[in-house]
Amino acid sequence: MKKNLIKTVIFFLLVQTQLAASSYEWRANINKTQAYVNEAVNLEYVCTFSDIAELYVIDFDPVTENEKYTIRLLNKNERIIDGKKVNSYEFVAFVHQAGEMRFDFDVSMKKTNRDSIENTVIGRDNGEYAEYTTTILKQKELVVNVLEDNSSLIGTLEMQVTKDTPKIKAYEPFHMEIKFSGKANFDNLKPFIFEIEGVKVFSQEPNVNVKLTKDGYEGVWSQKFAFVGTKDFVIPELRTEYFDLQSRAIKELAYEKTEVEVAPAFTKEELLDEEAEISLWHQEYLYYVLTFLAGFLLAKIKLTRTSKSLTDADVFAQKVQNAASLQALCVILALQDAKKYESLITKIETKELTSIKEAKKLISY
Repeated sequence: MKKNLIKTVIFFLLVQTQLAASSYEWRANINKTQAYVNEAVNLEYVCTFSDIAELYVIDFDPVTENEKYTIRLLNKNERIIDGKKVNSYEFVAFVHQAGEMRFDFDVSMKKTNRDSIENTVIGRDNGEYAEYTTTILKQKELVVNVLEDNSSLIGTLEMQVTKDTPKIKAYEPFHMEIKFSGKANFDNLKPFIFEIEGVKVFSQEPNVNVKLTKDGYEGVWSQKFAFVGTKDFVIPELRTEYFDLQSRAIKELAYEKTEVEVAPAFTKEELLDEEAEISLWHQEYLYYVLTFLAGFLLAKIKLTRTSKSLTDADVFAQKVQNAASLQALCVILALQDAKKYESLITKIETKELTSIKEAKKLISY
């Protein structure tokens, strides 16, 4: 019991020392005093304590998104350097309006109070006491002058277009992918929309694969397309304007128009043309009728036969089951009901679905 008392006294003395000794100092820094609208601005805040400061907790979270600016957390760290606790916070701000912008955030310094320590030491459970003593501080004001750039898209970008050889058969998809890579506010990059007479255009939602850095978002934005037509067509020239941070001027990324040559479609056997299929069925039916008539004459037996015509659904189901390729299947679906099967056709044309067996399972008759 004596040993426990000694330990309690020592612990209590150490705590009293902590309560009296810990102090701290904040410093703040901004990486630029001038920026353009929607350009990344780096904000850094560091709190250095006089010791390990075990009794202190910091509540600092200025992350937000509003009409004036958007702030994202880039990095948050707590370390012990030379026996001193150091808390650091790094944010990236994107200002949406031109003019002078002032960042003056509040921070809460929470310190475990004396009553909480005493209750912990003696093992007393008292819900009446406050666990922390909170001090609200004003961070150092950081100022940046924001200039207008006359563009919703800003950064450093490159455009790349990959596509099939522009010679295809009718109903065969022509694939194209548009990519933008670099550093930019990719959220402001709008999807491309194509309207080409006589051409069915299938497109995926843009895929954005980016990460946050000190200089803003860095990565790749891409969008895939499939064009299906029955005659020659032209994909128009691609143009995208943005404010280039290197040249500090509006820059245009462009890609020339694409002329696609379309040859005659698949053979009737590949497409399983309805007329050809019905004609073939009638030939088979005639064969069976003649066979039964021959049997009737030979056996002198009076036979009757009722014929059952195939429904449109039966014909469609046969076409689907006999389709030998995904391309032929796409044509069959498009001719049957392009709107109903648009989702499945898009998955095939954009190569999201590559198994004809799996594709057939997804078809509802």
